[in-house]
Amino acid sequence: MPRRRDIPKRVAPTDPKFSDRQVAKFMHVIMRDGKKSTAERVTYGAFRFIEDKTQDDPMRTFKRALDNVRPRIEVKSRRVGGATYQVPIEVKPERAVSLAMRWIIGAARTRSGRTMSEKLGLELMEAAAERGDAVRKREDTHRMAEANKAFAHYRW
Repeated sequence: MPRRRDIPKRVAPTDPKFSDRQVAKFMHVIMRDGKKSTAERVTYGAFRFIEDKTQDDPMRTFKRALDNVRPRIEVKSRRVGGATYQVPIEVKPERAVSLAMRWIIGAARTRSGRTMSEKLGLELMEAAAERGDAVRKREDTHRMAEANKAFAHYRW
């Protein structure tokens, strides 16, 4: 954290096909070892897969999936005295979106068989329908925060 001034937030570029910043960010999260063209192929392949299966706009499915996976509250470890408590805190909007993207991509990577495009497309469709591993991860996070509500007064 700088002492003198606030660092201006960089504006991410949009993706070439849909002109959307979230899709570009999603591609960057998928990307490994700097292979952007591979990440683009996987993302656009997943969108094509969604369009073929549902006959619906893949962007609408993508946005709905992100909204369904985005966590509202999470737990953070706080050390008070000699004990460590899991303190529930609200998630900032930017962090919520990046967590949702990570969870969707992680759930798609753990699926078996098929190509990455198909696995990602299936995970996005399931997340849009409020099913799948990414949604389960969000529910587990909310459940943990709910269970530790007694320690909310340690928030600072």
